[in-house]
Amino acid sequence: MIRTQISLSREDYDAAKREAARLGISLAEYFRRALKAVLPVSDLQPWMAFAGMVDSGDPAASDSVDDVVYAHED
Repeated sequence: MIRTQISLSREDYDAAKREAARLGISLAEYFRRALKAVLPVSDLQPWMAFAGMVDSGDPAASDSVDDVVYAHED
């Protein structure tokens, strides 16, 4: 990762901080997600347009993704 610095108004900072807390993520992760939402998708990886579109609300969802994807119904 590359570290960078930005300047925000107090209102924007406070709003972003509240939203990050509501989502249960760090402020840095909030800004990474916001930036990805507005950047163009790479032509080399068109499937990335769908990354992050689904939010289960479970912060531990990635721990059980194999169970969901590869589960066998008997």
